[in-house]
Amino acid sequence: MLFGIDPIDLIKTVGVLGMAFIVFAESGLLVGFLLPGDTLLFAAGFLATQNVLGVSVHVLAAVLFLAAIAGDSVGYAIGHRTGSRIFRKEDSIIFHKDNIKRAEAFYKRFGSITIVIARFVPVVRTFAPVVAGIGNMNYRTFLIYNMIGGLLWAVGITYLGYFSGGFFESHGIDIDHFILPAIGIATLISIISPLIHILKNPKNRAKLRAKFKKNS
Repeated sequence: MLFGIDPIDLIKTVGVLGMAFIVFAESGLLVGFLLPGDTLLFAAGFLATQNVLGVSVHVLAAVLFLAAIAGDSVGYAIGHRTGSRIFRKEDSIIFHKDNIKRAEAFYKRFGSITIVIARFVPVVRTFAPVVAGIGNMNYRTFLIYNMIGGLLWAVGITYLGYFSGGFFESHGIDIDHFILPAIGIATLISIISPLIHILKNPKNRAKLRAKFKKNS
């Protein structure tokens, strides 16, 4: 059990489509940076060796790849449609303009390839396509980098989990002894960055303290 939740049961419950939605939400929804996409991809691939989801790892990887592409495309559309107005959006604990500014700085530093690199950087991967849309990056160019990034991230991490599971299995190692610790460590890594980003802002800390006092 991890935080009172069995990740294997969770993945079984949400299924392939549920996982696809989570991957989509990583960049298709402005609050998606709190979702453990990296962990999910690795765990899904890891569990594919046990046929937990009832589909081959190739079908799984293809579905997650399409979800990742769709998510970034929706993020781009949000940025393209809202433009600079998004900077006038009121800050909250979940959404903060600093997230957009961080992605913008990343984009200015690396250019179009940011769409690829950002896939592996928590928080930035959620807002990089939005910044590309705000900056009116040519959509055809964006789509090419989007597909490359989606291939390396969604497909790459899924297969990494799959081959890791296969390695344990081929060496006669009980996979159940490793999957929970592996998922637990990956989950902690995936959530630490966005939590630090949220908590380092004094206004967010003040809001959280006020909520705790109110509920206590």
